[in-house]
Amino acid sequence: MDAGALFREHHRALLRYLVRLTGDEDQAADALQESFARLLRTPQRVEQPRAWLYRVATNVVREQARSRRVRLRILAAAPARAPLADDAPGPAEDAAARERRRVVREALQRLSWKERTILLMREEGFKHREIAAAVGTTTGSVGTMIARALEKLAGELDLDREEA
Repeated sequence: MDAGALFREHHRALLRYLVRLTGDEDQAADALQESFARLLRTPQRVEQPRAWLYRVATNVVREQARSRRVRLRILAAAPARAPLADDAPGPAEDAAARERRRVVREALQRLSWKERTILLMREEGFKHREIAAAVGTTTGSVGTMIARALEKLAGELDLDREEA
């Protein structure tokens, strides 16, 4: 297995996926780096490296989220020490785009990990068999799971009411 070739082939799409999953470029870059580090440390041959990388990267993000929740609980216990800062204001278009991304990111966060992973992998162009391998389900159920996740996301985004 040529890790360098896998990195060159998959790092951009995997980073894009992780940015969408986390909503944070730095966190996504950390998860990307850890995913490839784990690939280098894995003793066995990886049959579907793309699906394996996405599964590992998703798990890394989950681990990061758990750690972040612990840190936030600690900070909440000592609010005087918590840093306070506002985002720097930008042009109106940037603000509107940030707001749209925030709304979508929040809607995605309300989905289950599996639903979010399936939708984001689908957006990255994964085949159903690759998605199935990454999330641990059957190929035949992926289409149904995508349809249900899209329906749930539309409900979270309140798309039906906006179109009316």
